[in-house]
Amino acid sequence: MSIEQKIFGSLPDGTKIHLYTLTNTNGVRIQAMEYGARVVSIQVPDRKGNLGNVVLGHDTLEEYLADGDFLGAAVGRYANRIAGGKAEIDGTLYSLSQNENGNTLHGGFQGFHQKAWRLKCSNNDDEAPSITFAYRSADGEEGFPGNLDVSICYTLTTDNALVIDYTAKTDVSTLVNLTNHSFFNLTGDPARDILSHELQIHADFVTAAGEGLIPTGELVPVAGTPADFRKAKTIGQDIRANDPFLRQCNGYDHNFVLAGEPGRKKAAEVYDQSTGRVMLVFTDMPGMQLYTANGFSEGVCANGGVPLQAHHALCLETQFFPDSPHHANFPSAVLHPGEVYRHTTTYKFEVRK
Repeated sequence: MSIEQKIFGSLPDGTKIHLYTLTNTNGVRIQAMEYGARVVSIQVPDRKGNLGNVVLGHDTLEEYLADGDFLGAAVGRYANRIAGGKAEIDGTLYSLSQNENGNTLHGGFQGFHQKAWRLKCSNNDDEAPSITFAYRSADGEEGFPGNLDVSICYTLTTDNALVIDYTAKTDVSTLVNLTNHSFFNLTGDPARDILSHELQIHADFVTAAGEGLIPTGELVPVAGTPADFRKAKTIGQDIRANDPFLRQCNGYDHNFVLAGEPGRKKAAEVYDQSTGRVMLVFTDMPGMQLYTANGFSEGVCANGGVPLQAHHALCLETQFFPDSPHHANFPSAVLHPGEVYRHTTTYKFEVRK
């Protein structure tokens, strides 16, 4: 077990960004850095015992600074979309940053993914090394009310799981919806697509969405639709189906309503037959966004200079539902003073022989 630290690069203002490597007794390695509290790499074995990086990343800090780059990032204050950049909280209407077609996406123009977090603490535990990043989002940042103190702890367990614990407190009622935006490719090769990955999602419904991917408030059954992953199927099986939403998005960009009682539950399982790698997702959040990396800006590259292409990764972002402030039937994302926002998501890696 170990934690190593090195300088990954410097921001334009001279702030040094450190990269931390956590290693367990199985040789599994997870790297995370202070810029955007990002997961930079996850090295896990295939069925032959060969390690491979199963998340997309960049070779340099400068590449992560590009607008719209969310690889591995912590997302907040509010992951996903808020319609019209407006939200009423405890009777007060707030105007938020409108950074996507008049709506608020992933926290605004300068979301948590573009902030220099600080290392709050590290624990070089013999059983489960961990690091915790912290950030204070000032009152009024991107229009959100209240000073919000956020901590994100990454723990690497002995059974090859990345556990992400989120904590937040505020001094004024505000919205909080935090997630991680890692782009997974279990082949370990960013030049290969993920269409042959088998995916199972424990959800009977998705939140219907209209123009701009804004929810209508309706919960739509997945039965009989391309979004039915209740039984494992390859991502590519229905991604080209004659479905208006799939055509609009060039793939999946759906929020799934996770089945089961409130509390920690298994949300999804992903399997890559070519390597034997399996990823299990557990969370205590009510929703999860499946995004099949439906497009990248031209010239953007993964590690090793490999050009990023559509459908070469998938994201499984655990979250409150998109646009929850405008839908009383959605779980509330409001955090009040004196309360503590807590959310845990686990990505556990296994191998099928």
